[in-house]
Parts: sequence; structure tokens; C-alpha cells
Amino acid sequence: MRLPLSDDELSGCVSCGLCLPHCPTFRVSGEEALSPRGRITAMRAVQWEGLEPGDDFVRSMETCVQCRGCETACPSGVQFGHLMEGTREALAALGRITPKWQRFAFRMLPHHRLLLVGSTALALVQRTGLVPRRLGLPRLALRRGAAVRSTGQDAWLFTGCVMDAWQRSTHRSTAEVLAAVGTTVQVPRSGGGCCGALHTHAGLTGDARALADSVMASMPGSAPIIVNSAGCGAALKDYGHLLGTEQARVFSARVVDSQEFVAARVDRLRPLRHLGPVVVQDPCHLRHVQKAHQHTRTVLAAVAGVVELDDEGLCCGAGGAYSALQPALASDIRDRKVASIGRAAGSSGATVIASGNPGCAMHLAAAGLNVRHPMDLVAEALR
Repeated sequence: MRLPLSDDELSGCVSCGLCLPHCPTFRVSGEEALSPRGRITAMRAVQWEGLEPGDDFVRSMETCVQCRGCETACPSGVQFGHLMEGTREALAALGRITPKWQRFAFRMLPHHRLLLVGSTALALVQRTGLVPRRLGLPRLALRRGAAVRSTGQDAWLFTGCVMDAWQRSTHRSTAEVLAAVGTTVQVPRSGGGCCGALHTHAGLTGDARALADSVMASMPGSAPIIVNSAGCGAALKDYGHLLGTEQARVFSARVVDSQEFVAARVDRLRPLRHLGPVVVQDPCHLRHVQKAHQHTRTVLAAVAGVVELDDEGLCCGAGGAYSALQPALASDIRDRKVASIGRAAGSSGATVIASGNPGCAMHLAAAGLNVRHPMDLVAEALR
């Protein structure tokens, strides 16, 4: 079997093992097969030696959180995210991963009105106790309030699918903070309802490319595209690689994380009060993919006391849909993050955790933590 992988990227790993302490699945399992080095060895066996991708191979690939912490640690610059995405694309095409029910669920994400109705129905069912606890969902809101509205044309504010369904108030807070730094926003036109990140992670690359084309068409022009979901931002910034066109590369260059945008204008903020200590939890796709996590500290420092964790940015186990698909591993990974947060909170007195990704926020909130988006905290300090 031939995987859709670059041989140059595949050969880049020298098996040094420096990635191992930064891999959440290796940390909790101790299994070489559940490490970046082990997974690349398995990919090479299929790609170069003709090994059939059996159940052990599928398990090794399915259990990866795709946090890409290994990329930050790798001295050889191996693009593990690209390798994993290509491998999952091949497995999905064979029907070895991403079953039909999952594909159906993902294909509902761009249909925004249907998603909103489904989200409200899920919140109602959750109150009856019928939603399985293994899904790891915190208590979902029955009401999400008004959608954010366009205020001008300085920048686009990408609203997405899950973020708008479950954390719409953060969009309103983001628009409020942007107004405070003198920036107006416009919301995407029709077709900008889903970035395709979950589809890419699941190996549904064809669907992801179609969504990317729609998203690009929904935000034309040259204005910056501000994103307040770390996972969505990472996906949008990777459209150049996903589509391989100059148009996509130009589009991706316009994408900026909300904290990254505000950090460059932080001197314009006029907070009315200080919020006290706040623990910062870096979403993996902000820290390891966008490499924009320091901007969160710049922005929060204007309104709160920044408290760091001692785990060097180790993944929390959310991983988009990972916490629902791999609940046991996701829970074990989260336990380490919760312990790190507990140590930071104990020494600082902080009761709030800041996280700029909906998956991380919901996964940690399901463990009983008070998680807020940085834009929500800044907006609160401005009021």
C-alpha cells in the first residue's frame, strides 16, 4: 500500500526520542506504538516495505491526539501533522477509520441552522441525563443569545460551526474587544460556516478541501481574518498546504488569532478593573501549530495576573472530537493537565483558567474547572 506521504518528510525522523516526553499518548501509556517515533516507524513499514495496515497500525494512528507537540520538540523539523493527516486520509479511503455515522455528523457541521437546532436539542436531552458521560461534555447552554453582527469592514471575524453553536458569547466579547482597540468587523458571507479542521483530522480531506473553498469565498478581499478558536485558526492558516494554490496561500496569510491581533494594539485597551490571577492553558494548535501563544499572555497581562503551568504546554486531551472518540485516553491525558492546573492554582490563588479553544475549554470544564476564553476575560475587564 502506498500512503499519500512525502518521502522527504517521512525520512526526516532520526528516532532520537526527544519527542517522547511531549507526546500525551506516550506519556499516559508508555507504549512505543503510541509515540510519534513509533507511529512514523509504522508509516515507513507500510510506505516503504509494503506492510498491510492491520488493526495494530490503525490503533496506532487512531489514538494520536494530533496535538503536534512533537513538532515543537523535534530538532529535525519533522512535519508530523502532515504525515498523520495523509495516513488518516488513506485509512479513511479504505474504510478503516471514520465510520459512516461520524462522516454524517461531520457533514452536518457546515449546515449552520441545522447545527444550532441539533445543539439546542442536545442541551435539552442532556438535562434528562440521557447523554452518555463518556462524551465528556460540560453542561450545554439552552440559549446562546444573538449572533454577532457586522460593524464595519476593517476585518473579518470568523464565527465557524461549533464555536458559534456552543460559545457564541465569545464572539460577542471578541467584537467588543476589537471595538475597544478601534477595529470594526464583518461576519463571513454564506459558505463560511465550517473551516474543515475536524474533517482533516478524520482523514476526510476531500470534504475539507471543499469546505476550504467555500470559506475562502465567504471572506473575499484583503482584510485580516480574525479567529478566536485555536483549532480553526490553525486550519485556516494551513489552507495553502491543504489546497496547494497561490490563492489559498494568500488567504492563509490574512488569518490571525484574536489574541495575536489584539496584542499588537494592547496599548489601546482601557480596562476598568483588574481580574486577579488567571491560569493560562495553551491550546496545542495555538502553541505548536500557530506558535502564537505568547500573545495570550500579552493581552491577559493588561487585565489580569498571568499564572503559568509547569507542564511545558502538554496537551489536555481534547483534540477536537478526540475526547468523544477516545474517552479513556483523553481522560488520562486530562488528569495530568488538571493536576498541573491544581498546582498553579494552589500557589497563586487563581480560580479561573484561560483557554482560547472551544474543545479545550469544554473538555476541561467537564472536569469541573472554570474555563474562560481570553477574549471573554478582557471584555469583562473593559465593562
